[in-house]
Amino acid sequence: MKKFVPYKNESDVLQIGGLSIENRLDRVTICGDIDLTADKAGLRDARALHQLLADVVARLEAQTLPDQLPPPAVATVANPFE
Repeated sequence: MKKFVPYKNESDVLQIGGLSIENRLDRVTICGDIDLTADKAGLRDARALHQLLADVVARLEAQTLPDQLPPPAVATVANPFE
């Protein structure tokens, strides 16, 4: 299994329960929802989420960070189907 390294690329996606974690060079996006149930499956998901957040914090703490990122550049392109 390939290790998810936060902020390493623009392509990795990780699933934890109902969460989709998308990797970017300047952000990690977490979408969805998760129930951390009081059973072995809930413990497994909680551990995976805990590890992911620990990895994110470690990567951020190892960098010199700006106060805030600028908003992403947005470009409008012509509809290729028209």
